[in-house]
Amino acid sequence: MLERLEKFQILLLSLIIAIGVIISANIISGAVSKDVITVTGSYSQNVTSDNGRLEFAITARKPTKLEAFNTLNKQRPVVIKYLESQGFAPDEIEVKAFSGYNTYKLAPNGMSTNEVAYFNATQNISVKSKDVKKIQKTSTDISNLLSKGIDINVYETAYYYSGLSEMKVKLLEEATQDAQQRAAAMLKATNNRVGKIQSVRMGVFQITPVDSTNVSDMGISDTTTIEKKITSVANVTFTIK
Repeated sequence: MLERLEKFQILLLSLIIAIGVIISANIISGAVSKDVITVTGSYSQNVTSDNGRLEFAITARKPTKLEAFNTLNKQRPVVIKYLESQGFAPDEIEVKAFSGYNTYKLAPNGMSTNEVAYFNATQNISVKSKDVKKIQKTSTDISNLLSKGIDINVYETAYYYSGLSEMKVKLLEEATQDAQQRAAAMLKATNNRVGKIQSVRMGVFQITPVDSTNVSDMGISDTTTIEKKITSVANVTFTIK
């Protein structure tokens, strides 16, 4: 009889200890961990570029370096006059330094010799303006200088939006609000609500043509179009009520 009583007491004590461990574990787990939800929000806004840059080069190929540079010196005033006729002010026109290189004659076996065939001279010129339509028009019209015997190489025209830094703050705010709305929609079916923001991680900005759907992990910064779309992304973690 005594032996049965001792076994019962041991069993009861073990049960009490087990229940205590379970209760303690639940209390600790509830205190340390919190239910959260992480959602990606985005927001896009279209903007119009408010400044642009056109870069091009005038080139000359002559038997000697002196002849090549003299040719450019004669052509440059014609180009400057043309740019001024398009409405560009002198302080919007930048003429850069000369550059050039020799092209050598080839031997009958196709190997290069030390004898100069001609010298290639280049002078880069750029124009900047807040009138992006003027930049765009000039970029297509400037090739008409070829008819005056001026060799023109037009590089890619670039268009920029100067208010991007200020806009990024607004875009991030809107992307965060979008994430909150998405989280609320996801939790609605579970009868839970969105709580406080636990963390926010800003993604890269995508600056693309308006009709583009391209994205990049490194971000995109389009300078080829006047009309642009700026998209921000925010990865937000909320607590769940």
